[in-house]
Amino acid sequence: MSKIVERTLDFLELFADRKRPLSLSEISKLLGIPISSCHDVLQALHERGYLYEIAPRAGYYPTLRLLDVAKAIADNDPVVLRAEQTLGALKDAIDETVLLSKTNGATSTYLLTLEPAHVLRFRISVGDSLRSLYATSAGKAQLSSWSDEALDEYLKTVKLTPFTPNTVTSKSALRTEILAGRKRGWFLNNEESMEGVVTLSAPFVWNTAVYIVTIAGPKARLEPKLEWAAQQLLEACRSLEMRPPPR
Repeated sequence: MSKIVERTLDFLELFADRKRPLSLSEISKLLGIPISSCHDVLQALHERGYLYEIAPRAGYYPTLRLLDVAKAIADNDPVVLRAEQTLGALKDAIDETVLLSKTNGATSTYLLTLEPAHVLRFRISVGDSLRSLYATSAGKAQLSSWSDEALDEYLKTVKLTPFTPNTVTSKSALRTEILAGRKRGWFLNNEESMEGVVTLSAPFVWNTAVYIVTIAGPKARLEPKLEWAAQQLLEACRSLEMRPPPR
């Protein structure tokens, strides 16, 4: 990624983190960027209407233009538009966190997060990346979409560092689990990435791209309804599946 793009994104994320007006010198110090470089980004954002100066020497703050642009983009996202109603119904039925992610090679990005009413819940933010391929249900679902050759190559090189005492650290056991998940259609993470948390995931294909739906929640709440939740998950994925017609 180009340096100017990274710095622009750093600017916006800094305001979201600090939640207050910031001066040019503060931005420079907090981001560790020279004042001259900060000035160029700040000036561009100001001229385009994304930042405004509160008052002379009182600092800058983002305008609502960024919200308007983001809303226009979000309101027309073809995948989220199609998935939100289905996954909202799944979240209401299960009463646990429901997530949608899009795979891209060895990475996966969360596109949609739907949270239940419970105070104790599993939290992921839109835009976050998948934490692990081998210790999460979404990661296992992603691995299952690879060819056998690609999966074998991954297993040859990966180091299965445990996140918790329940993390699978045997490559043969992981491969067996992925193959079993392929057969039944869904994948389980039973406190493997975080103690006390259970997640289950299933993939679906939309125009040749692989997406993954995940249900996540505290073990005490989710485990007793696991099989039923898995069936609800599979039904949701079947309704979202949209493969291109054969040529």
